[in-house]
Amino acid sequence: MRLMRYGPVGEEQPGLVAADGTIRSLAGVIDDLAGNNLGDDAIARLRSIDPATLDEAPAGVRLGPCVGRVGKLIGIGLNYADHAQESGMPIPAEPLIFMKATSAIAGPFDPVEMPRGATKLDWEVELGVVIGTSARYVSQQQALDHVAGYCVVNDISERAFQLEGTGQWVKGKSSDGFAPLGPWLVTRDEIPDPQNLSLWLEVGGHRFQDGSTATMVFGPAELVSYLSRFMTLHPGDVITTGTPPGVALGMAAPRWLQPGDVMRLGVEGLGVQQQTVVAAR
Repeated sequence: MRLMRYGPVGEEQPGLVAADGTIRSLAGVIDDLAGNNLGDDAIARLRSIDPATLDEAPAGVRLGPCVGRVGKLIGIGLNYADHAQESGMPIPAEPLIFMKATSAIAGPFDPVEMPRGATKLDWEVELGVVIGTSARYVSQQQALDHVAGYCVVNDISERAFQLEGTGQWVKGKSSDGFAPLGPWLVTRDEIPDPQNLSLWLEVGGHRFQDGSTATMVFGPAELVSYLSRFMTLHPGDVITTGTPPGVALGMAAPRWLQPGDVMRLGVEGLGVQQQTVVAAR
């Protein structure tokens, strides 16, 4: 099932994508695609609804981030060996964790503002894992039982902010608009093997990233289990699981994003995003 949110920024309402591709409103059925509405029982109730009985969303409506009220947005760094190599960094012995501010979350087609002072704006297509039920000290074998589903994430990064100053990566990962989510939250029953998905990203029509989640160092089940040792994962938390090679940082002559650039990216079975870079206001 493909679930999503649509409407103006801050006023999104929940919906689903019917078999004919139309967006159907879940307003009045659930208050938002968030929290306890992401658990297995809640999703089973949504699955039982005939989409034809639901109102159709207006044509051309804005798509918002596919999950609401995200409590934690957790990033995993250098989780593809070849990406670590192109970045000139060692492959981590265990997952490298960083946080992105939830204020970075945006819709999948929203413009991306180049922050003031930015000089090294970069892209990263990633598989997002959305938690459906609380996970604390869960085994790797049980980890995916706590997942509601998966989505596309663009882990946009400003590399000078991230790597050239003091402090943690969070500064280069958290500007407004640096975490487009969606277009859909695809429930986990639709993605039986999240470690066998192609993912890609283009800038200006040129494909820079073309990889597979099969080459992850740490897969989604291992990541959920590992993170649950250090923090309780709550419904609606999002884990963005790392990117394959092909980012600007890894180029001999980096091709940093500039205003006017158009990014297009996708993950197999999870849909496609597109963002245009705009100058800072």
